Amino acid sequence: MFGVPVEGMPRDVRSRAKAINFGIVYGISAFGLANQLSIPREEAGAYIKRYFERFPGIRDYMDATKAFCRDKGYVETIFGRRAHYPDIRASNPSIRANSERAAINAPIQGSAADIIRRAMVKMDGALEAAGLGGVRMLLQVHDELVFEAAEEDVEKAIPIIRKVMEDAAMPAVALSVPLQVDARAAHNWDEAH
Repeated sequence: MFGVPVEGMPRDVRSRAKAINFGIVYGISAFGLANQLSIPREEAGAYIKRYFERFPGIRDYMDATKAFCRDKGYVETIFGRRAHYPDIRASNPSIRANSERAAINAPIQGSAADIIRRAMVKMDGALEAAGLGGVRMLLQVHDELVFEAAEEDVEKAIPIIRKVMEDAAMPAVALSVPLQVDARAAHNWDEAH
């Protein structure tokens, strides 16, 4: 959105880009985006317009997903888990719009949740097989997993954890865009960021 390479992107630029990206997928208006970013409504509207010009496939996805859901009454994750939205046919525009936003979001968020759950299920076995039974998965935060490991296990554990997470969808689903996982070691979760 801002012509800045991802590598070395300033935190505030990344935050604005995320707000625009996720806001648009959730159906945010120029008014809502302007409030969220504390910018004029015209600027927010220009961001939304530029976003759809730069990424027309997003609009196509949104329109196709709403049409599918109106026809079937549900949407699916990439693993086939269904989320039902009968109110997508509601006569009340507010109720209908809310279901449309949820239907657009569910395959994305639901697929991400499915993938992280698959990684979590596979993780203990992979670590155990590598002789790293002492490495413990402590916490999941959205698309992140937090582990506890002895200092001497960290260098061996990171590539295994990364591989399990990157390959979590397999063999059920072969992703056309490979997952990339950043992994860092630190004394606490805050330092790892």
